[in-house]
This record gives sequence, structure tokens and C-alpha cells, in this order.
Amino acid sequence: VQLQASGGGLVQAGGSHGLSCTASELTLRPYHMGWFRQAPGQEREFVASVSWHGGITYYADSVKGRFTISRASAKNTVFLQMNSLQPHDTAVYYCAAQLRSGPTRRADDYDYWGQGTLVTVSS
Repeated sequence: VQLQASGGGLVQAGGSHGLSCTASELTLRPYHMGWFRQAPGQEREFVASVSWHGGITYYADSVKGRFTISRASAKNTVFLQMNSLQPHDTAVYYCAAQLRSGPTRRADDYDYWGQGTLVTVSS
């Protein structure tokens, strides 16, 4: 089972961009979902997560107030809206799913991963 992340591209600093994550062989509704990112030469880091019902969200301090995670269960899709993008947001963004007790921040807690989509923010 693999998730499909899409929407990456080139964005100018200060701009906005949205990512989507879906799965063709998995119903995402019961899963807590997370977005992670990995910049060149750096470790993968937590970005945001949302509970299976959408009522609980967590954000990394570096994106709080700029990024919004949401989900549309009817569309089997999770979104990441990114505003006020900066060059340091440049990374490959991954979505992930897990069934543990909550929308955790730890990458190791997530069982299913997407292939990643590249977001490049130019200055």
C-alpha cells in the first residue's frame, strides 16, 4: 500500500502552494495522517499531522501559522496548504498514515508513506 502525494512545484518566496495526498488501495478515513519533509542533506522532519476525525492538528513550530493541514474523507484526501513560503521550506514533502492512538509527530509511528513531492521555493 502506498500513498500518493502530489502538487509539488516551484514557488516564489512569499507565495502559497497546496499539496494533496491520497491512496488508491487504502481508505484514509480511520488513519491519523501526517506530513513530513526532507531538505537536501538533512534528516526528515515533522511538518503537520491531523487526527482521523480532523479535530486535532499539530504543527512544527517552523510552520505554525503558515501551514494548514486538513482532510476531506469523502475524497479520501489529505491536504497541506502552505502560505508565506520561504526558501528554507524547500524540501521533498511526504505524507504518511498510521492507526496509533493519535496524530503523532514521530516518523517512526507511521506505517504507510507516499513517494514524496518536491517543493522548491525561490528567493
